Amino acid sequence: MAQHDGPAGAIGGVKFLTVAEVAAMMRVSKMTVYRMVHNGELAAVRVGRSFRVDEKDVDAYLRRSFYDAG
Repeated sequence: MAQHDGPAGAIGGVKFLTVAEVAAMMRVSKMTVYRMVHNGELAAVRVGRSFRVDEKDVDAYLRRSFYDAG
């Protein structure tokens, strides 16, 4: 029987998100996330025909992209 160490999508402390979850977090379309992955702006792991994105990579991308309007 396989051991389950954490929440669904988490392996070894890494929480993987689907493209749809990333899009919802960032309030953009799934196509925008696919473009970011294909352009190398956002790291992703390919699982079969799908992509999974480490939640920490999404956070890092948002921090790099933050624009201070003040």
